[in-house]
Amino acid sequence: MKDTILYFVLPCYNEEAVLPETAKRLYAKCDRLIKAGKISPESRILFVNDGSKDSTWMLIEKLHSFRPIFAGLNLSRNRGHQNALLAGLMYAKDYCDIAVSMDADLQDDIDAVDEMISKYEGGCDIVYGVRNNRDTDSWFKRTTARGFYRLMTRMGVEMVSDSADYRLMSRRALLALSEFKEVNLFLRGMVPMIGMKTDKVFYKRGERFAGESKYPLRKMLAFSIEGITSLSVQPIRLITNTGIFVFLISLALLIWGIMQKVRGVTVSGWASLIVSIWAIGGLILLGIGVIGEYIGKIYLESKARPRFIIDTALNEARKKEEDPISVQDVINEIRKHSGDLQI
Repeated sequence: MKDTILYFVLPCYNEEAVLPETAKRLYAKCDRLIKAGKISPESRILFVNDGSKDSTWMLIEKLHSFRPIFAGLNLSRNRGHQNALLAGLMYAKDYCDIAVSMDADLQDDIDAVDEMISKYEGGCDIVYGVRNNRDTDSWFKRTTARGFYRLMTRMGVEMVSDSADYRLMSRRALLALSEFKEVNLFLRGMVPMIGMKTDKVFYKRGERFAGESKYPLRKMLAFSIEGITSLSVQPIRLITNTGIFVFLISLALLIWGIMQKVRGVTVSGWASLIVSIWAIGGLILLGIGVIGEYIGKIYLESKARPRFIIDTALNEARKKEEDPISVQDVINEIRKHSGDLQI
């Protein structure tokens, strides 16, 4: 497997505090893998600068000038973690045989890469890095994370529990991912949709080496909403079911009111009336908000704006040869010239 070209893909946003240590550890890991004949010397560590406001890009440029194994992408502006990660993966697919995506904060165990490569050698196109426990998380984060995965599953989104963006993907899987054209990205739910042969590698997630987390509670909630609305229509169906339920309750109350009127019983009911108005009004506003969220996504998708723009690329590697013409291309070509064919 010494000819296998591996690309590490790491999105970076204001990571100047941790980047030197990350580069040091990944360089040592690549060196060991190359000497063991697991990967090619043409392998790279690709840092994707997502519009950082500190000296992250300057450090990436220095690393690249120091060793060509360090490659870099500088996005034209901040596009968010998922877009930066996708930019790195889509760039890497033209050069690599396999790509391992991970965060730059050194919380993911890089030694798990050895087992990921072994799984790839065994025929897997996608290998997920899965946390074996959440002992390093607070009670609140641990509880909300588990609740998030359960909620996503109930919403019909296929995800790998306790797996973030630490995964290995073959070039074949990356080419398949490039066929997904949506602007609203949630890669944790998109990658399982590719299919192909997959497996898991379990590892212990450590503490952040330096710097601050880029996902406070506010961003985590926004990320959850993005994932649900990007990959599931269950919230809209929930509104429909809630509307039917409220209608049935109102029908029952109407029948009850008529029966009470016939019996000559009158109830003032001011409090219950106000509560009902507020409850139904809240449900209506919630329904409008959820539908508006989907309409907003349709609006963004219809514009077909680029998900990222690469301002600068630092890489001295050669591109992989173009894939042979696909079966569908052959079929299209036959249809195009069908009049010239005599069978």
